[in-house]
Amino acid sequence: MKIILLKDVSKLGKAGDCVNVSDGYARNYMIPRRLAVEATSSNLRIMEQKKALGLGQQSRAEREAQALAERLNRLSLILSRQVGKGDKLFGSVTSKDLSEALTGLGLDVDRRKIVLDEPIKRVGIFEVPIRLHQEVLVHIRVEVRKA
Repeated sequence: MKIILLKDVSKLGKAGDCVNVSDGYARNYMIPRRLAVEATSSNLRIMEQKKALGLGQQSRAEREAQALAERLNRLSLILSRQVGKGDKLFGSVTSKDLSEALTGLGLDVDRRKIVLDEPIKRVGIFEVPIRLHQEVLVHIRVEVRKA
């Protein structure tokens, strides 16, 4: 069955994409959860109109993300944490901690946009990537020090 995705679905596509899936997957999972609609001619026409309107909004979001990226490029976060033997932290520094630190500096960055493969568990200097937009990726310097 051919469907139009209404939201981004991992390993399937982005919102607005027209994809083929099995009938049962479409009828029992995608459509009831409002992740997709059937790809009829009228739905395709409506989606094309929404895409045309969405391009302006997307470029605005990308410009805002680019401006935030410029501010983040000049930024260096310094976090103080308690440490034990071998400069290992008691606990860890997570994306939530980084998001709160950035919010404290007046920069609103959602923790889900911070790409931290695993929490930081030792003292040192780290480069942490932040995906602000699909096209905008910025790296910030995070220094974890002894408290």
